Amino acid sequence: MTSPRLSLREATSADAASIADVHEASICAFGSDGYDDEQVRAWLSNAHPERYPLEEDGFRVVVADHEADGVVGFGLLDCEPAGRDDPSTGEIGAVYVHPNHARRGIGRAMLEALESAARDAGLETLVLTASRNAVGFYERQGYEGVETVALEMQDDVALACLRMRTQLEDGQSR
Repeated sequence: MTSPRLSLREATSADAASIADVHEASICAFGSDGYDDEQVRAWLSNAHPERYPLEEDGFRVVVADHEADGVVGFGLLDCEPAGRDDPSTGEIGAVYVHPNHARRGIGRAMLEALESAARDAGLETLVLTASRNAVGFYERQGYEGVETVALEMQDDVALACLRMRTQLEDGQSR
């Protein structure tokens, strides 16, 4: 018996609802690992199809497409983040995997694809804002904590997060 195949591909506008479903399922499953119920509810307000910059200039969005289950993960890279001081710095905006497919290397594969796209775009550094439950994942991928920040959600609810960064070198992050 063969297992279903998984492929990474560029997201299209047709993927918006599936991306929102993955985003919501991941927050529901893992958000309480670092936040209370009110914070998780506020975080969920960001999971809607209109939120994702699909097919917009300066952004790269990849999806993990499972042969049997469809979109099971997504990752977002902003090659030209607003307010950046250094044109060689991009920002990872998201890496989410559906809980039914978590801890199988899908997040790592999507992050590697985004890092490759960043190198192709001439970026040297990537930054991101990691939720508490994702810090360990990013640390294992070579990202280092820079500072704790408050990420504002709806209804004046904030999530304590860790701003992280990595230098891109020779086909890999460091």
